[in-house]
Amino acid sequence: MTQDIHPLLLCGGSGTRLWPLSRKSYPKQFTKLTGAASLFQASAKRLSDAGFAAPVVITGADYRFVVTEQLAGVEIVAAATLIEPAGRNTAPAILAAAMELHARAPGALMLVAPSDHVIPDASRFRDAVRAAVPAAEAGQLVTFGIRPDRAETAYGWLALSERSDDTFTPVPQALKGFVEKPDKAAAQEMLNGGMHLWNAGIFLFSTDTILSAFESYQPEIHANVARAFEGSQRDLHFLRLDPEAWEACDDISVDYAVMEQAANLTVVPYGGAWSDLGGWDAVWREADPDEQGVVTAGPATAIDCTRSLLRAEDGQQALVGIGLEDMIAVAMPDAVLVAHKDRAQDVKQAVAALKAQGASQAETLPRDFRPWGWFESLVVGGRFQVKRIHVHPGAALSLQSHHHRAEHWTVVEGTARVTIDDEVKLVAENQSVYIPLGAMHRMENPGKVPMVLIEVQTGSYLGEDDIIRYDDVYARGQGPKG
Repeated sequence: MTQDIHPLLLCGGSGTRLWPLSRKSYPKQFTKLTGAASLFQASAKRLSDAGFAAPVVITGADYRFVVTEQLAGVEIVAAATLIEPAGRNTAPAILAAAMELHARAPGALMLVAPSDHVIPDASRFRDAVRAAVPAAEAGQLVTFGIRPDRAETAYGWLALSERSDDTFTPVPQALKGFVEKPDKAAAQEMLNGGMHLWNAGIFLFSTDTILSAFESYQPEIHANVARAFEGSQRDLHFLRLDPEAWEACDDISVDYAVMEQAANLTVVPYGGAWSDLGGWDAVWREADPDEQGVVTAGPATAIDCTRSLLRAEDGQQALVGIGLEDMIAVAMPDAVLVAHKDRAQDVKQAVAALKAQGASQAETLPRDFRPWGWFESLVVGGRFQVKRIHVHPGAALSLQSHHHRAEHWTVVEGTARVTIDDEVKLVAENQSVYIPLGAMHRMENPGKVPMVLIEVQTGSYLGEDDIIRYDDVYARGQGPKG
């Protein structure tokens, strides 16, 4: 191999088909769906090996600190983290990342990978990527196709130019074309014919090649993304793309924008296990069902059930299914999903219906993640609210005040350093402190272990937007970001 491969982790999706676990406030790539690591962490680790450079990540502003924290959890530091002002699908995102990488390493090889896929055999997948390097270095746009094992209608497919029954050796070949998500009959025909693969949305190419392709096929997108990149601003270790130029970009996938028009296309078949976890049926399939086809997770009990998934996310819950067949039941503290397994792809309709009703459960989890840790509401009343607040070691909330509420803090784990106007003091476990309305205050965790406190808010308005921020180590402005 003549040069390193630079992974690009696409990290902007909201994962509505895995509601209620995955929501806009904390989408599926950050959740631990299939193991001890999140999907995002597993993706980063999978592409961390000899011959692979530090990854580039592109994500939304709301997830920037989650990305940093989760990468640190697997001891990986991103080479760059780009912030999209708004979601514009994969074409602008990939192009912006290519421009950033090209500025640092002209002509470098970039591997585009979604951050929410499951690929159990990381070594085998890396071998497939390495097999694609000569084609990418020769100016090809390389895509990776998954050997299908069922007539799947939720994926796009790739048409091969040559038939090969070898599922173990990733041999590059010319790509004949792309196939839209098929109906069941067409999917079965392609499966039987052996001349098609699933489209995984994973690509390898040089920055020269992809930049040239956008210039040829999408000059307007190229111009707008170039303006967004040239007008980008540094924010701590993040690179914020220019919002005005980004707003002008079309919302379009890289498949439609470039790949389906290009002639220099190569496909590398991958015969290993793969899933995009695009619905609860996929989670059930990947979770190794028992002899009755049942998967349980968390405090869930299945009695006389078959081919079903029961998942409870809170240790204080008890989810019980009796006589269920081909069912999905997912219980969160604030929302429960019950659906037939054949309707897994329709879960996004539930999200749309809840949004139309103005229900917070559509997009927001009870636990709100922040750069310093997280909080969750335990009890909410007319003029009071009780929260549990978890602060990471060494982290600090902003120096702030409130117009409409006072606060009582009781430390239950660790030690807090508390600032109230001009006074700074340590508050240990089982000690409490009162924050009067209007007082300038801050909490910090000076210790080496997490600090947890119970906060009781009282006042006429308890919204997260009642905040005046005076100083913040995370360079956030005013607004509901603690």
